[in-house]
Amino acid sequence: MMRLLKTYGTILLVFAGVGVLRLALPGAFLIHVTIFSIYTMAFSFLMGRLGLVSFGQPAYMGIAAYGTGLYLHYFGTNPLLGMMVGIIAGVAFAGVIGGLFVRLSSSYFTLANLALCAIGFFVFQRALVHITRGDTGLWYLGRMERWPLLNFRDPDHFLTFALIVAAGIWIVVKGLDRSVFGAACLAVKANERKLQFLGYNTYRIKWLGFVMANSIAAVAGTLYAVYFGFVSPAIMDVLRAPEVVVVGLLGGVGSLYGPLIGTFVYIAMQDLVSAIFVYWELVVGTMLVLVMMAGERGIASLLESAPRLLRMRARHDRSSAG
Repeated sequence: MMRLLKTYGTILLVFAGVGVLRLALPGAFLIHVTIFSIYTMAFSFLMGRLGLVSFGQPAYMGIAAYGTGLYLHYFGTNPLLGMMVGIIAGVAFAGVIGGLFVRLSSSYFTLANLALCAIGFFVFQRALVHITRGDTGLWYLGRMERWPLLNFRDPDHFLTFALIVAAGIWIVVKGLDRSVFGAACLAVKANERKLQFLGYNTYRIKWLGFVMANSIAAVAGTLYAVYFGFVSPAIMDVLRAPEVVVVGLLGGVGSLYGPLIGTFVYIAMQDLVSAIFVYWELVVGTMLVLVMMAGERGIASLLESAPRLLRMRARHDRSSAG
C-alpha cells in the first residue's frame, strides 16, 4: 500500500512540476528543452545503465523523424498517426541495428554508431534524394490536421502535449529503475561476465536495453518532426553526434534528473552566453571539465549530494563548537 501511494505521489509530483514549468518559462525555450531532454534521456539510459557510449543518437532520432515526415508529406495529414509511424520505424531500426551492434566491444560500438550517422546522412541527402528532396528537406506543416483540443500547429498545444509525453517517459524510466530488468542492466554494466556465469543471457539484456533507449530517441525525433513541420538530413549530421554526449555528461548519465538539468543548462547557456560571447562552446566545455573533475557524475549528482554535504558541515561545526 505504501509503495502504491509513493508511486502515485511521484506521478502527481511529476505532473505538478510540469505545470510549474509550463507557466514559468517561455514557450519556445521550453519546447526546445523538452524535446532535447527526451533525446538526452536515451543516451543517458545507454551509458548510465548499460555502459554503452553511443555517438549514433542522431541516426536513431533521424529515422523516426523521417518516418513521421514521409508519412505527413506523402500519405496522410494526421500528426498522431504520423508520430506512431515514426516511432514504429525508429523501434524497428533500433531492433535490427541493436542485434548487430551490441555484440561489439565498447570502443567498436561507439565507432560503429558514429559511422551509422554518416551513412544515414548520405542516404537521406543523396541516395534517396528523389524521395527526401536532399538538403531542401520535406515540408508539411500546412498539411497537418488541426483539432479543437489538440492543434499541433499551435505552440501552446504542442508544448502541453510534449510535457505530458516527457513526464510519462520519466515515470516509465523511474519504474525501470525498480524492476528486475533495471537491476540486470546495471549488473551488465558492472560485471557482465559474472552475470553470464549466473546464467543470464546478457546479449538479450543489452539488446532490449538498446531498443528501449533508442525508442525514447524515436519519440524525440517524432516530436521534432511534428513541431517544426520539416525534416532534413541535417538532423543526422555527424557534427551533431557529440552534442548529446556533452549534454548527457553535463547533467549526469544514469540519473533521472540529469538529462533535464543538462539540457536546461546547455540550451540556456547557448541562448544567453552566445548573446555576449561568440564562442559560447568554450564556456560549455570549461563547465563540463569542471563538473567532471568535481565528481564525474554531472550536475545532478552535485545537487543531490549538496544537502548531505551541508548536513555533514553543520555537524562538524557543532562538534567543533562543543
